[in-house]
Amino acid sequence: MVNRRHFILGSAAGLVAGALPAQAFAAGNRHETTHTPLTTPDRTSQGYRPVITPNGRTLGYRLRDGVKEFHLIAEEIEHSFGDGTTIKAWGYNGSTPGPTLEAVEGDRVRIYVTNRLKEPTSVHWHGLILPNGMDGVAGLTQPSIPPGKTFVYEFPLVQHGTHMYHPHSDEMVQMAMGMMGMFIIHPREPEANPVDRDYAIMLHNWAIHPGTYRPDPSIMQDFDLWTMNSKVFPFIDSLVAQTGERVRIRMGNLSMWNHPMHVHGVKFWVTGGDGGRWPQAQWRTEATEIVGVGQARDIEFIAKPGDWAFHCHMAHHTMNAMGHDIPNTLGVNQNEVEQRIQALVPGYMAMGEHGMGEHQTHVDAGHMPGPENTLAMMMGKGQFGNMEMGGMFTVIKVRDQLAGDPGWYQHPAGTVAHETDRVPNDLPK
Repeated sequence: MVNRRHFILGSAAGLVAGALPAQAFAAGNRHETTHTPLTTPDRTSQGYRPVITPNGRTLGYRLRDGVKEFHLIAEEIEHSFGDGTTIKAWGYNGSTPGPTLEAVEGDRVRIYVTNRLKEPTSVHWHGLILPNGMDGVAGLTQPSIPPGKTFVYEFPLVQHGTHMYHPHSDEMVQMAMGMMGMFIIHPREPEANPVDRDYAIMLHNWAIHPGTYRPDPSIMQDFDLWTMNSKVFPFIDSLVAQTGERVRIRMGNLSMWNHPMHVHGVKFWVTGGDGGRWPQAQWRTEATEIVGVGQARDIEFIAKPGDWAFHCHMAHHTMNAMGHDIPNTLGVNQNEVEQRIQALVPGYMAMGEHGMGEHQTHVDAGHMPGPENTLAMMMGKGQFGNMEMGGMFTVIKVRDQLAGDPGWYQHPAGTVAHETDRVPNDLPK
């Protein structure tokens, strides 16, 4: 197996994160994909506004004798984090995360779970109040679901809020392989201060060693891909809204790390999570909110025009394919070392003496092809150049009027930071 130490032999800093093959960036600007609906979703006949799952979907159901019936299929899938890395993952109904489940407080649901894996599984309905025998803990509250078999779960929904589902059988492996999803329960009574756009995002981490095709479930800390709905920037759908709309972002965290999620340009309200929408007196304003492991959090804000970053504030969580235990080459003159290594490794490039900002430029130019099936560390282009980001990062695009792909924000005159050659000489130093 290619491990991180083998990976970095080619360059202590230059190959720190791997790289896309040159052809992967031949198309040039890959700043974003915007598949999110650009119109405000209509309210259903039951009075709630459906959630939008960026890069994902909501699972349909059949109403039978007053019960909402869903069907989840646990199976191995082929999953792409974005152009450049495709893996063998495990998920539900062809995707990771699995499709979002939506229902209403007071509904009765019947969920069929078919196991197409080669080992037993189960499903735990994370945060839901339900009969003990429906809690989904293999061996404790139910038998495991054997390969090829289907179990059925049935219970009333006695609460509302942002919830999740995931296995509780060989949990470490199955969750590391991508088995999880969001379960949104809307309140029976209409909400005060209803939202105009409602997004659902699953936060997760992955250990995909350079040049490999399957996640490593044995990793406890050294993860190298950080995702929103199992995509990395710049392949995470933008979140769109119109100026003045109330936007809610529901975040569930089934990764192995806490994530301080930060929205630029606004002070948002933290309004709820696993326990539903809190009474307004309990809301608090923040710019960054930690979403703990196994936790869900809802944030809401009034959209203001612009292209606003939304990301985890742990800096290495906004990078792709991060190498670990690599020597720090800041301030190190590598000229002589580079020549000596090039004699053994043609194409070697020393990097990192003055920082890593040049990494994306070299990768985009095709100078530094890394191991196969491995994303570059820094990616994404904006209207002003390289964004040098990755991982758990996307953009909230707010426009006065939405019509098709919003493109890049057109800033009013005089509102963009710019170069100047005039610094007043009377400023303190």
